[in-house]
Amino acid sequence: METDARTRILDAAVALLETEGLAALSMREVARRAGLSHQAPYHHFGDREAILAALVEIGFRELEAALAAHRGASCLEERLLGQGLAYVTFALRRPAHFRLMFRPELVQVGKFPAAEEAAGGAFSELEAMVVAIRPSLGCHVESDPLISLHWSLVHGLAQLLLDGPLGARFPSVEARLAHAEAVLRAHALLILGGRLVR
Repeated sequence: METDARTRILDAAVALLETEGLAALSMREVARRAGLSHQAPYHHFGDREAILAALVEIGFRELEAALAAHRGASCLEERLLGQGLAYVTFALRRPAHFRLMFRPELVQVGKFPAAEEAAGGAFSELEAMVVAIRPSLGCHVESDPLISLHWSLVHGLAQLLLDGPLGARFPSVEARLAHAEAVLRAHALLILGGRLVR
């Protein structure tokens, strides 16, 4: 019963986050939507930050799974493209979740081991992909700068499409994803020496 209540609380919190946004997410409203007493969330989560940390964990686990789905791509170029597009797609399809995952003033991930582990798992997928393509680059750039380069591109692209001027230029999710794919193909061409084919 306790596990069921926790699941109901988290399901309600996810739905509230995605439909009403972060500002509407309070312990009392989560309890109401879960059909529980207003004190029930405090039995499972000490405070609002704790429930937000659980949402961050859920988000990073979903992102990790989306990235991992492209591990077995037919070639390195398609893996680079596929994982980059998966990252941007997650941001555009789960905008409130994505924003929360990168708000340290709301959730200090280091205080919550499960959330920290989930964040590390998602990052490790990007890291593994860059480590896999590095030998084919024919240069002596270390892995860390390449990981930062790729992460900066996909994360920055996601934010520009979500909350920046690119979002205004491409108002629909479909148009944003099409632009993201074009950008990521160009990125793969530059990174991998023009070997990416359509």
